Amino acid sequence: MGLSLLRSFLVRHRRIAIDTSVFIYELEANPRYAALCDPIFSWLETPGHSAVTSTITMTELLVQPYREADQKRVDEFYGLLVTYPNLEWVAPDLEIAGLAAQLRARYGLRPPDALQAATAIRSQATGLVTNDRILERVDGFETLVLERVR
Repeated sequence: MGLSLLRSFLVRHRRIAIDTSVFIYELEANPRYAALCDPIFSWLETPGHSAVTSTITMTELLVQPYREADQKRVDEFYGLLVTYPNLEWVAPDLEIAGLAAQLRARYGLRPPDALQAATAIRSQATGLVTNDRILERVDGFETLVLERVR
């Protein structure tokens, strides 16, 4: 059931936003979520599809490798992710910052979630894949919460 819901979601979109948790699950081959994340990244590799994520994703992904002084892992993350096909990394600018502040005020989001949502909206993503249920509150895109389709 979960894979069919995920595939149905992906079929409805040409451009999605991907939250940090999805990258973590994929990079760590998380046994609970890998079966859902693999199709997302396969979809992304298909011509005509694209995804966006905030550069805050890289900040969140690199904390553990830096904490463990694992420069090799840091380099692997950079090497893989910055060259991933059809994936756009968007740095927060003043427009995104302002929109993120509005989203925080309206929906009670934490700053990283507000920046991800603002990036999705500004980048015209029609869907967002996450495992953070609070992002379902945000208007402007369809949200797929992995826990709900598992």
